[in-house]
Amino acid sequence: MQHLSLSLRTSLSVRGFILALILLCSISLSLISSEYLPENLAFAGALVLLTVGMLATGLVSEQLAILIFFFLAVVLSISPPEVVFSGFNSSAFWLVFGGLIIGVAVEKTGLGGRVAKSIIHRIKGNYSSVIAVVIVLNILLIFLMPSTLSRVVLLIPITLALGDSLGYSVGSSPRNGIVMATVLTAYLGSTSVLPANVPNNVLMGAAEAFQGIQFHYFSYLVLHFPVLGFLKSFVIWLCVVWLFGPKGKNFEMNIKLEPRSSPTITAFTTDERRLSFFLILALFLWSTDKVHGVAPAWISLGVGILCLLPLLGVVSPGTFKEKVPINPLLYVAGIIGVGAVVADTGLGAFISDYVIHASDLSPDDPVRGFFVLSGIAMLLGFFATMPGVPAILVPIAADLSSASGLELRTVLMTQVVGFSTVWLPYQVPPIIVGMQLAGVPMSAGIKITALIGLISFVILNPLVMLWWQILGYLPNGVLW
Repeated sequence: MQHLSLSLRTSLSVRGFILALILLCSISLSLISSEYLPENLAFAGALVLLTVGMLATGLVSEQLAILIFFFLAVVLSISPPEVVFSGFNSSAFWLVFGGLIIGVAVEKTGLGGRVAKSIIHRIKGNYSSVIAVVIVLNILLIFLMPSTLSRVVLLIPITLALGDSLGYSVGSSPRNGIVMATVLTAYLGSTSVLPANVPNNVLMGAAEAFQGIQFHYFSYLVLHFPVLGFLKSFVIWLCVVWLFGPKGKNFEMNIKLEPRSSPTITAFTTDERRLSFFLILALFLWSTDKVHGVAPAWISLGVGILCLLPLLGVVSPGTFKEKVPINPLLYVAGIIGVGAVVADTGLGAFISDYVIHASDLSPDDPVRGFFVLSGIAMLLGFFATMPGVPAILVPIAADLSSASGLELRTVLMTQVVGFSTVWLPYQVPPIIVGMQLAGVPMSAGIKITALIGLISFVILNPLVMLWWQILGYLPNGVLW
């Protein structure tokens, strides 16, 4: 116990020192003379750096960090209020809101527990088998549901019920591992499939609007899924099992000690039947959004409303008031607001322009151009979050193409390599929302995202380059 207390105090001291250093850097940045940096960019950069520092260190709560960002952005007039608070108007906010209601319904009706027990009975093996099943389920849903947030808010209650059934207590490492396998696969796997997440869709829309280029589903899948989808999912499995798996005597799951006879099947309750219908309806509408044109956010909100309706619904007003948390909503709105401020002030364009000149791109070295451009996209993800990366880089893609000697389509595709390399949870709102919903501490999230980010940077990204060369896409792309 004393050792644990000492470790905790040491960790807090280190994070406190880092945050103090970031605060000092933020203050220094805000005082930079306009000779080096325009005043509005200096203040914007200082605020973004401070916000990122608070979120990354976890020394203050996520909601407090977001509230500080809102307050300073408005008081210092860094961006107009409609930009700062644009996250509350975004579809992502309402997607999460509906998803939170659905999550409460899955928990309250017991449907999550029923599904979890059904899954458990079919798993033969140890903790690694559980994680494998969770990852495979996520990969399958990527092709059915076009929204990462939708998948996360749908699966988190089920995975939590799975953890409960396996005997993993709240806050335990194995339980956190199940959650992280869910949220990481939901996002990282979806970067390789169109149109399965927000960054992909932003890239698609911006490429057509600014560069007149359209992407095709199958070509995009062939280019990205083998490495960024399949191999990265395998890396997630390895890292989760290694970092979060039960150790010692508890390495084997509790289920292995139970008899393998068929579980007692009880009839569905009325609420379970209703909720099952609601979820099937949501899955159908999510998977066919290209046909009917209704965005995933409004499907999520609509199903959430169905869950709340008197007589028809499954969530009472009291349960809604008690169980639906505000923290994930505040966080999503704040993260989107950070990206909006970065774009509105011109900070993102300034950073990318500076990095481009500093990188000294050459048309004679396209392989180096691949790593530099994917690295720029990766770097921007620290400041603008992942959905903001294509919004900033696509408009200047033609200049990047000329400087690097890579074809325009290749330049655009390097952004996928960048926004699929995640180092910290705050960079991807669905990851942080899933962690919030499940109560996973920031330290656990940082531990695995940093490890996967390192493996991606050192091993997977070079494999992407080799795969592109095999396809003939780099440097003289012929796939499209």
